[in-house]
Amino acid sequence: MADPRDHAEAARIATEAGHLLLETRERLFRLSVDTRTIKDEGDRRAHEFIMDQLTKAFPDDAVLSEEGSDDRARLEYNRVWIVDPLDGTREFSERGRDDWAVHVALTEGGLPTAGAVALPAMDLTFASEPAPVLPPRSDGPPRLVVSRSRPPAAAMIIAEALGAELIGMGSAGAKAMAVVMGHADIYAHSGGQYEWDNCAPAVVAMAAGLHATRADGAELTYNHADPWLPDLLFCRPEFAADALTAIHDIIDS
Repeated sequence: MADPRDHAEAARIATEAGHLLLETRERLFRLSVDTRTIKDEGDRRAHEFIMDQLTKAFPDDAVLSEEGSDDRARLEYNRVWIVDPLDGTREFSERGRDDWAVHVALTEGGLPTAGAVALPAMDLTFASEPAPVLPPRSDGPPRLVVSRSRPPAAAMIIAEALGAELIGMGSAGAKAMAVVMGHADIYAHSGGQYEWDNCAPAVVAMAAGLHATRADGAELTYNHADPWLPDLLFCRPEFAADALTAIHDIIDS
C-alpha cells in the first residue's frame, strides 16, 4: 500500500504543476493569444512537468496521463500513476475562472491509494494524507454540483428525488473538491468520464470520509485496458443510500 512518500509526492507534484499552470496562463493572457493556444500550452507544460517529476521520483512505476500516449505495458504493473495534468481546460482558458484542477493519483492493483487534487487558482491542494477534514453540513436542502452547460441525467434524477439545489461548476476535480470543502453535498455523473478525470478526486474524497463509488454502489477500480468509466457518485455519507436508489434505473454500466 501507499507509504507517506507516495502521499507527499502526489501533493507536491500537483501543487507545483499548478504553480506552473498559473504562470503559463498569466503569460499567455498578457500576450493575448487565442484560447486554443492557452489550452494546448497548459496541457503540454503540465503534462511534461508531471511526467518528469514522476519518472524521477518513481522510476519503477507506470503512468497513465490524459495528455500522453497510452502504453499498455501499464497493465502489467501493480503501481500505476493516473494523472490529468489540466482538468478543465476551458475554464483554465477563461479569465477569472478558478474551477479547474490538477490530478495526480497512485493506484495499486487497480485501487486508488494515494493522490492529490490541486486547485491552483484558489491556492489549494487536497491530498490523501493528511486527509481533508469534512466540515459539518449546512442547513437546508442538499446541494448538488453539476456542469454549467450539460447536467448529466444522474444529477438531474437525484436532484428531483432529493429536492436538491443545483450548483454549476467547471472541472470534475473542482466539483469533487466542492463536496470535500462543504460547498456542495453531492457530485453525480453519468454519461462517462475517463479514469484520469476522477481517480485523484476519488482517493481524496474517500480519504475525507465521503462516499465514492460507481453509480450502482460498486467499487471504483482503475488501470483498465479501456480507461473509460461510465458513471460515479461522490457524496456525503448521509445522502448515499437515497442517491443510489434514485439513480438505480439509469445506470449505464
